[in-house]
Amino acid sequence: MRIIECPDYASMSRRAAAMIAAQVLLKPDCVLGLATGSTPVGAYRELVKWNREGLVSFKEARSVNLDEYLGLAPEHEQSYRRFMQENLFDHIDIVPENTHVLNGLAADPDAECAAYDAMTAALGGIDLQLLGMGHNGHIAFNEPGDDFGLGTHVVTLSERTIDANRRFFASRDEVPRRALSMGIRSIMLARRILIIVSGEDKAEALAKAVSGPVTNEVPASVLQLHPDVTLVADSAALSALKGGRAE
Repeated sequence: MRIIECPDYASMSRRAAAMIAAQVLLKPDCVLGLATGSTPVGAYRELVKWNREGLVSFKEARSVNLDEYLGLAPEHEQSYRRFMQENLFDHIDIVPENTHVLNGLAADPDAECAAYDAMTAALGGIDLQLLGMGHNGHIAFNEPGDDFGLGTHVVTLSERTIDANRRFFASRDEVPRRALSMGIRSIMLARRILIIVSGEDKAEALAKAVSGPVTNEVPASVLQLHPDVTLVADSAALSALKGGRAE
């Protein structure tokens, strides 16, 4: 795992965006695995800026998103489809039909998950997968204790994840309890992985993920087994990492 330390969130976002832009420049028709949440917002803003300046084009790129809340319509203000539209897709030159997000209203969620894996494979697989990490070490919605061998599947959110996401909803009761999520197996099939982490509140979980044992109790620890992972994090997030070497 390559570790890149940045002094703050803004510089972390620029570095991550530069890696995504480089992937698109290297392979214009690449498949990007994209993430939601507060951490990637800064990187998406940089990509929007560079697209508007003509430095990078997404006209040939395809995207697949990690997850979606079960039960939320695409237009719901807290759906991940809407998040992607508002933070990236509506502001760059990507072809709408080339953006893929799981359907939270699927009549058969299990069939939706199987079809999503088949679709991703038909695209040729993910060239670069962007990940964030939760306070409990989860990636996508793969919670502690989940099976590493799962593809895209229906997950039940942990109480800690529900609490973390409560700020986006009017009340805790409105936070969905289930979601559709790429599984660890799906994520590990990506050719390259870029994980971005910010803030001292994630330092302990990040240290366990990077330097602790590989265990499903810390889902992000499985990334130690992937051959091409880059961690871009700010100094606060790396503060608990012992023996890590930044560059």
